[in-house]
Amino acid sequence: MSLTLATDSRFAAKVFPSPNHGERKFRDGSTGRRPDTLILHYTGMPDAGEALQWLCNPASQVSSHYFVFENGHTLQLVPEERRAWHAGASHWAGETDLNSASIGIEIANPGHPAGLPDFPEAQIVATLNLCRDICERWRIPPERVLAHSDIAPGRKIDPGEKFPWRRFAEGGVGLWIEPAPIKGGRFFARGDAGPPVEALQAMFAMLGYGVAVDGTYDERFEAVVAAFQRHWRPEKVDGVADGSTITTLRDLLALTQNARTG
Repeated sequence: MSLTLATDSRFAAKVFPSPNHGERKFRDGSTGRRPDTLILHYTGMPDAGEALQWLCNPASQVSSHYFVFENGHTLQLVPEERRAWHAGASHWAGETDLNSASIGIEIANPGHPAGLPDFPEAQIVATLNLCRDICERWRIPPERVLAHSDIAPGRKIDPGEKFPWRRFAEGGVGLWIEPAPIKGGRFFARGDAGPPVEALQAMFAMLGYGVAVDGTYDERFEAVVAAFQRHWRPEKVDGVADGSTITTLRDLLALTQNARTG
């Protein structure tokens, strides 16, 4: 499929086509699904230009709909109605083909291997404007604006704990709840098991995370807790379900339920 010269968003400077895309599909295999989720990534490569070329290389088998440089310059790589290949093996709220369900944005940042540099102001502004435009046009609800780490805990950790989720929510993109203060007290960690852990897993599953509700706090569940912290309690990301994490999760669930029913 060839790309037109026009972009879907007025916030993209131009089309820089990637060949890596396909048909959006429903679970039954039929095509024509509309995106209802927005996934944010960082590139995780030292050089933005190299990252862009990789997303446009047929051999890479990866792509995204948009690419945002450090200076805010934004390109569209794949039409929004097409299925870009950015999510990989993933899960959210029972959905396992997040590529078909979502629009993906790659934000140029070398990521954790480079010490997770701050996102420049121009880049933040450009990404926020782009996200707001996408969410408005596709009517993507706030609770469906997610990190790559949310849909692939343990396998992915981007866009990382420095991403300004609070600012985005204040700008109309995504959800944010003030994290509960970090204090002492009871906590759950890897190796714990039993009904309290099972109840906690059920809360994470209710939010959308792909987690086995089996009462076992294993490495997989630890990765889910860390992913949650990285997005909504970024002050301390350790995979330990302390009081702050659990309270923040409870408050976020309440906010999410209100957003869904309000």
